[in-house]
Amino acid sequence: MQTVLIIDDNEGVRTALEVLFSIHDVDALTASSPDEGLEILQSESVDLVIQDMNFTEDTISGDEGVALFGRIRDAHPEMPVILLTAWSNLETAVDLVKAGAADYLSKPWDDAKLLTTSRNLLQLSAVQREKRELSEKRKSARAALAEKFDLCGIIYESDAMHYVVAAATQVAHSDVPVLITGPNGAGKEKLADIVQANSSCTDGPFIKVNIGALPADLLEAELFGAEQGAYTGANKKRVGRFEAADGGTLFLDEIATLSHEGQAKLLRVLQTGEFERLGSSSTRKVNVRVLSATNAEVKQAIRDGSFREDLFYRLNVIELEVPPLASRPEDVVPLARFFLDDEHVLTAEAERVLRAHAWPGNVRELQNSIRRACLLAPRTEIEAAALGLETVAELAGEPDEEAIVGALENSNGIIAKAARSLGISRQALYRRMQKFGMEQSQRRSLRK
Repeated sequence: MQTVLIIDDNEGVRTALEVLFSIHDVDALTASSPDEGLEILQSESVDLVIQDMNFTEDTISGDEGVALFGRIRDAHPEMPVILLTAWSNLETAVDLVKAGAADYLSKPWDDAKLLTTSRNLLQLSAVQREKRELSEKRKSARAALAEKFDLCGIIYESDAMHYVVAAATQVAHSDVPVLITGPNGAGKEKLADIVQANSSCTDGPFIKVNIGALPADLLEAELFGAEQGAYTGANKKRVGRFEAADGGTLFLDEIATLSHEGQAKLLRVLQTGEFERLGSSSTRKVNVRVLSATNAEVKQAIRDGSFREDLFYRLNVIELEVPPLASRPEDVVPLARFFLDDEHVLTAEAERVLRAHAWPGNVRELQNSIRRACLLAPRTEIEAAALGLETVAELAGEPDEEAIVGALENSNGIIAKAARSLGISRQALYRRMQKFGMEQSQRRSLRK
């Protein structure tokens, strides 16, 4: 059962509210003074505070309520607070809502409105508590991993990405080949960096080759080297990438585009460490850890006959699959904030649009969108329109249920702040909350 703390010097008010909440299965604690209320907050688990604005007889300034709210906010910054105020304190209450109070109600209050507001805040509090606990758990897991391994500055918060990164650190110290799969722009090269940085050959050379970017007629010379005169234009001896990576790591990106002849030579190097330069009969031997990556369906390529099955199993001793950004929405905003320059920030609406976008181009598309927005945004605050995403148009107009829930969560249940982030009035937000039945919405969020 969730708990409400009522801080009011009027015993009749305390009793009435205590009875009201108990009838609706909410536990209520009461305090007659600010000091007593703060002591209860220190010793008890409280989910919502309802506080008066005046506690001394014949005092109507509201200063005591302002001071109490400030002390609650200092000690419990995420605690939702509802203000009970007389008409004489209305302006002060509005100022406190702007400063972070969840809402205010005038005395005498409307029981139905107070219950609706309290239920929404209590349900939101439960969702936020679960999210905080999950976030802290994830944060601790990331911190433990980062303390033990070099994560090369990778940014993520999702469980899906944490699993892949943890697997990369686990296999890094072995010398077996690793195949990294996933869509273009998802972060395969960053994962290769993590494997190399934590490997036994981290002090050796780390050579990266994009197979798909190399001309087919020069691919063999690029990988294995060539003697002078081995082909037209070979005016001097050429050291290949395998020789350059001897004693270290070679990362072969877009491996599925390698020619059949190149696949045969690569298979031999993986099996024996031996190869010949183009135009030479002298066999050379190297010790190289091979990491490879592809966005292609390699098993389909094997069935089509364009990729050797025996090479696939040589490369695929360990497979690390990087999930697309669309399947890990928790990573979108942290990545976007990382890509921002020092002069810009994202508005709440911009972050909502970023989370809603499908990101077919994955992290690379996100990075480009943020860089473009930083260049084109007329102010330091980047609005949704500056992102240049189709999602902006799709989300324009009246905020939907998901947008309202997200705004409430991002504003810690502060109605005024949530309304501002959605670009609507406080009263309009209340109407939409009633329209969508926010109690059901919060339950769905909690189940997630």
